[in-house]
Amino acid sequence: MKSRSFALATDLYELTMAAAYFCNDIRAVATFELFVRELPADRRFLLVAGIEQILEYLEELRFTDEDIAYLRAHPSFASVPQDFFDYLEEFRFTGEVWAMPEGTPAFAGEPIVRVTAPILQAQIVETFLLATVNFQTMIASKAARVVGAARGKPVIEFGSRRAHGSEAAMYAARAAYIGGCTGTSNVEAGLRFGVPTFGTIAHSWVMSFDDELAAFEHFMRTFPGSTTLLIDTYDSVAAARKIVSAGLRPQAVRLDSGDLAALSREVRRILDDGGLRDTRIFASGDLDEYRIDELLRLGAPIDAFGVGTRLSTSSDAPNLGGVYKLVEVVTDHQAKRKVKTSPGKVTLPGRKQVWRASDASGTYTEDWIALADEPAPVASAEPLLRCVLQNGARTERAPALQEVRERALANVARLPGDLRCLERGAGLPVRITPRLAEEQRRVAASCTGR
Repeated sequence: MKSRSFALATDLYELTMAAAYFCNDIRAVATFELFVRELPADRRFLLVAGIEQILEYLEELRFTDEDIAYLRAHPSFASVPQDFFDYLEEFRFTGEVWAMPEGTPAFAGEPIVRVTAPILQAQIVETFLLATVNFQTMIASKAARVVGAARGKPVIEFGSRRAHGSEAAMYAARAAYIGGCTGTSNVEAGLRFGVPTFGTIAHSWVMSFDDELAAFEHFMRTFPGSTTLLIDTYDSVAAARKIVSAGLRPQAVRLDSGDLAALSREVRRILDDGGLRDTRIFASGDLDEYRIDELLRLGAPIDAFGVGTRLSTSSDAPNLGGVYKLVEVVTDHQAKRKVKTSPGKVTLPGRKQVWRASDASGTYTEDWIALADEPAPVASAEPLLRCVLQNGARTERAPALQEVRERALANVARLPGDLRCLERGAGLPVRITPRLAEEQRRVAASCTGR
């Protein structure tokens, strides 16, 4: 498939606004912030992901000759002068980005990414940044819940065939790994990101043989040391007995249907009685955090879980309402803070920092949103936004994905216990500093004339 430049991976109005900025000689430096207005109903925290991809995009963003030819021929640009298209030929992102590190818990209203750049540049990148951070954060947040429900038992992301396209499948695997999954079935994610990959066999393999045991034997002959046998094609209990009787010693057996609690207990008994105490039981089949929690509460002797559709699509909360809003404009060295005052969509003005406080045990207690030049609002607070891109180039190396995953697990462990449960409820308290609150009132009043 043809390689993409990603310059046109945006909404049309981003480009028409860019042309209007250019044609009207608007050269202001603008700051936009990306945040989520409200947490989804069943989420008590979000887990930030997708930052690495937006940095790669910003560093490499170019308009190809094909991109420019398409825009030049587009009816919307019929009156736009050639100078704009000449500008696109040399276009580079030269701005600055502050962001929460991937694997950081985040809450409603908090800037996750802050972009400062010439307004034309900052406008063009809006759609890509939102699509990338919204999607991966949504999946990482779901994965953290599933992994928490599994209580230390491995969870493998199995959802590629149900994801919204192959690219979504690959990035869902990445985000799920950040959220704590042990690995994925998606091989491209293994190649691109180093996510550990796992696989079993499909029902079609078993069904292609006239005899179920022959299917098991042939597969184990090819993969003698790493085989997980799928035993529910016909009768899970009978298949377990065949494995024992034939003297096979698979690494694991997989249950994909039926009463998983009852079947896992019976299969465990058969395996143990047959001397296969080291053979693990792997369960899959429309699982999510609620089903995993229920199975473990019932005492099901399941050693690991494969979670597909409900993870890779975050089926109970399949979208994240992240937004990207203008908060400041600098013209002739004069900064003007901006707010939106429409009902239900009020924003906070100015470039901001997010501070996170913790107690003596290291448990997070509250967050503060402050203007970027304010000091820490409380003694124990640490800043969450870090400068990750300056003058269009990264300020530090990209962390290894394993490092990001470990950070995420450590950060989630520091959340209060009630935020890590599956019941609905509020997230961490998020407070606004008095100075920021006063600035919001002042700027809002200047906009409305009150």
